[in-house]
Amino acid sequence: MNTSIKIPLREISAKLISLKEALANQRFIADENRYSTKIDDSLRNWRENLIIIFASSINEDLDKTYESLRLWGLDGVNLLVNMELPLDLAIEEVRFYRNTIGEIIKDEAINYNFSLSDFYEIISRFDSVVDRAVYWLSLSYSNTYASRIYAAEATALELSIPIVRVTEEIGILPLIGDIDTKRSQELMDKALQYSTDLDLHHIVIDLSGVPIIDTMVASHLLKVIEALKLVGMNVILTGIRPEIAQTIVNLGIRLDGISTFSSLHHAIKFIQKNMQIAMHP
Repeated sequence: MNTSIKIPLREISAKLISLKEALANQRFIADENRYSTKIDDSLRNWRENLIIIFASSINEDLDKTYESLRLWGLDGVNLLVNMELPLDLAIEEVRFYRNTIGEIIKDEAINYNFSLSDFYEIISRFDSVVDRAVYWLSLSYSNTYASRIYAAEATALELSIPIVRVTEEIGILPLIGDIDTKRSQELMDKALQYSTDLDLHHIVIDLSGVPIIDTMVASHLLKVIEALKLVGMNVILTGIRPEIAQTIVNLGIRLDGISTFSSLHHAIKFIQKNMQIAMHP
């Protein structure tokens, strides 16, 4: 780039920074107050930061600008996600300032009599900065949402596999919803961990909330039961509704060696009776 335009570039950059509040307010007015005051205030600060980065990029090292955009993108995504605003809103903001600041750069280039080649180099550099802003926003938004979805799924799995301790030795594992491969593995891990941590001797797995028992679900359950039995647990199945019983029989699924009951009440009575017999043979 022609060294003679370095001073004008610094002046253009300084002018844009001095206009940050007016430019941010210009976007605020263009929004036609479609957001709450709180959201608009937060977006206004975010807009001013973007304007400063865009303005500084005119005469600043690009690597430094890109790093500033990366941090801006992270902050912006957290703001968007926390306020439940879509990604396209942020991209719309970037495009607005590409046009607005681009027009100011064009007018200043005319005032300073920049050559066509110098103006092309400046505007191309500015476009690359804008493209990087969109890139960091999109990447950060995707990563943030993916992390939140993963965390929500992990929490849901954790909450969907509770072991309720009813006595010193008896625990109940109520299952609700479908059981797929991922959930069955989590079920096995948590059941083994909780039952040993709680020093239980009997685990009652209640199937009342499981809508469908097919070959795959039964296979998963049998693996969990076998794992529990290997660590010394006495496993009992309850909540075997008539339709589930018919399905199990029709599929040829064998539950040899596993006590089954239609209700938790009967299962608990059975366990307590056996415990009394063991104590007083």
